Amino acid sequence: MVKKIAALILAAGRSQRFAAAGGREATKLAAFVAGKPLARYAAEAAFASAARPVVVVTGHAREAVETALRGLPAQFVHNPAYSSGLASSLQAGLAALPPDAAGAIVLLADMPAVTAALIDRLVAAFAAQPEAHAAAPVRRGRRGNPVVLGRRLFDEVSKLAGDEGARPLLAALPPSRLLEVAVDDDGATLDVDTPEGLRAAQRALTG
Repeated sequence: MVKKIAALILAAGRSQRFAAAGGREATKLAAFVAGKPLARYAAEAAFASAARPVVVVTGHAREAVETALRGLPAQFVHNPAYSSGLASSLQAGLAALPPDAAGAIVLLADMPAVTAALIDRLVAAFAAQPEAHAAAPVRRGRRGNPVVLGRRLFDEVSKLAGDEGARPLLAALPPSRLLEVAVDDDGATLDVDTPEGLRAAQRALTG
């Protein structure tokens, strides 16, 4: 039986570093990179992958994020507690998943170089290892994103608080439960936090 894995895109953050560094948009996720809004890259990668459904968690600048993703058949879930940090958005998204989802691949909406191929590779690796509770990409010794969280971790996620997301859960897993997938591209580690980060992403995406 093929495991059903959903895609969960976290797009609720306040973009505080972006604003503090002079970003003009209501959220960095609405800022354009190589011709389209930053948030659209992760969303389009999710829709081009086999993961379904695709759920987007909004919070700060909700309307701007939804506008950036206009035309994509995403399921939007609003997190009114977004200011409390990443954990609440992760919890809101997981709670919205269908009961037959064996897990979710969690994407950060500020990572424009993530590809459908990377998503599918992580999902396939997770599905092939029945004992795995999670799967994460590793690039040059650095663990990146997106990360697959199996349903067996959902109860633990419900206990998280603050802005760390699932990182402490992954750190606590024994090697037999955390599947680390070596990758050779920068999509798993390239994220955008500032206007300068936007310019760097523009260079990376356009060559």
